[in-house]
Amino acid sequence: MVVTLTIALDLGGTFVFALSGAMAGIKRRLDLFGVLVLSFAAATSGGIARDMLIGAIPPASISDWRYIAIPVLAGLVAFYWHPIVDRLHAWVLVLDAAGLSLFAVSGTLKALAFHLGPVSAALLGMATGIGGGVVRDLLIAQIPTVLKGDIYAVAALAGAGVVVVGKLLQFPVHFVTAAGLVSCFVLRFAAIQRGWRLPKPVQPRREDPRSGR
Repeated sequence: MVVTLTIALDLGGTFVFALSGAMAGIKRRLDLFGVLVLSFAAATSGGIARDMLIGAIPPASISDWRYIAIPVLAGLVAFYWHPIVDRLHAWVLVLDAAGLSLFAVSGTLKALAFHLGPVSAALLGMATGIGGGVVRDLLIAQIPTVLKGDIYAVAALAGAGVVVVGKLLQFPVHFVTAAGLVSCFVLRFAAIQRGWRLPKPVQPRREDPRSGR
């Protein structure tokens, strides 16, 4: 049951992040191949890194045809109907928050299934959630969103932490999964809506050379 649930969450997150990756490629005016590459990278990089780290070889993202077909489908949808997708920008942000939640929770559940410790499982769940976005941003020569103060990795870690705590307390898996998804999604969505950001270092004021001081 846990395996089936993990796969379902993984596939849902795969489509959502594939769509966000494809839209990033379209905004950078990439060709169809470039859009599909970004779609695949955004959708699978986090899962590939997770599976490599826990020894699930070969990674599901390259051994299961569904993880290849879904990014291709999302990429084609975005490429040919991007004006419609772009008009739904607010919903795309909601889907991105949902994708982050799905990947963070599925990554944590899979890490726990491979008998990782609580801290390692939570960190791996976070890495699963943010990995695709990091690779996507690097491919288009952009500082990853996760490093720019957005409450993104923190939201993923919160969702992963809820799953780990729930499993330690031996709560039912469906309850733990739902709690993790809601925790991550609510925190990420609230951050988007309210403009919450992590603190940044205060930059010293630069003196104006024309002032003579």
